Amino acid sequence: MTTKIAQLRDCASAQDWRGALRIAARFPSLGEHKAEIVRAHEAYSNPGFYRQIGRDPDELIAAGVAALKARYRLA
Repeated sequence: MTTKIAQLRDCASAQDWRGALRIAARFPSLGEHKAEIVRAHEAYSNPGFYRQIGRDPDELIAAGVAALKARYRLA
């Protein structure tokens, strides 16, 4: 059985950011990066909503990936 953090790192090494964000968005403690990671996961799930409120889903996803990299020291 692999841990969630190991699964997250596997997704990140495979450049599967959608999968990595899906896993990380459910973590209880993300610190200062929580909002960006959760919002990026939601932007993947429902990009139309974010377009309706005037936010670019691609920018939100990029910010979430950057936060994920910073939080878990990913390449």
